Amino acid sequence: MGRRNRQSFSEMPLRKKYYESAMSVDRFSEHSLHGNYLNDTDSNMCKDCMSRIPYATLIATIMCCIGVGVFCGTMYRGATLVSLMISDVFHIKRLWLEAIKMIFAVIGASMAALGFMILCVGCLATGATRTKVYRAWRTRVGGRISCAFFMTITYILQIFWTLIFAFLVIATFVFHNFCKMCDNPRVKTFDQCIDFTQFNFMFPNGTREEDMKVCGQQEVKLFCKDYSEPAILMFILATIATILVLLSLVHFLMCLSANYAHIRDHEKFQELQEMQYLQENVAPDSPQPGMGTLRGKDRF
Repeated sequence: MGRRNRQSFSEMPLRKKYYESAMSVDRFSEHSLHGNYLNDTDSNMCKDCMSRIPYATLIATIMCCIGVGVFCGTMYRGATLVSLMISDVFHIKRLWLEAIKMIFAVIGASMAALGFMILCVGCLATGATRTKVYRAWRTRVGGRISCAFFMTITYILQIFWTLIFAFLVIATFVFHNFCKMCDNPRVKTFDQCIDFTQFNFMFPNGTREEDMKVCGQQEVKLFCKDYSEPAILMFILATIATILVLLSLVHFLMCLSANYAHIRDHEKFQELQEMQYLQENVAPDSPQPGMGTLRGKDRF
């Protein structure tokens, strides 16, 4: 009788399946969480790699890089044109305009670095990479802190770029009025000067009155054709690029918020996934119904 019980016990499917399987039910096991990945072919390896890419953050990074690149290029050219206009037409020397052009280069490099750092955070919080990186409690806390930090920086930058957008709208409006002044038929025939004396408060102290007027064929050509018309095009492109940067920053905020939630709830999702794995791998013809599932849950 005892021999027969030992024989039936050794033939139980649950036991046989358990000892022949190389999978572990440990909560941090690659087999339990990614068993299909380990048994699949190279095509599934490619799918797994694709699932690790944070597409939303990648799109936001591309938008940010394109917007910042166009903004820096157009504003550098626009600042150069404004500097030449002030120097050649109004005969005013402003050295701080040269420093502004360097600021645009710094802004471009900083925004590109920020975009790639946020992209790295998104990669760490996506797919199977999140399972490997954020296992321990300390790493999850660090991931949440990094997401919160970049969310704060992104929010501050959004306010900063909103102010830049407002400035560019005003600059575009001003140069649009300059172009309208140049379209005056009397100005085109050089019979009338473009008078800025009513805006003398915008000129430095000691500026001569004749320097506030654009007269003569040479000065009108410089002011209208050489500087104002190209400058307004640069400012329009810079305004569009600023809108693109603002959209990318909003996209970054959404992605960082989602990554924060994923990292925070990662342990809960992992426990639910492991529980489902244990329940699905219980033999339906166990000699004591429900005992296999209970043992799996107790072990978990």
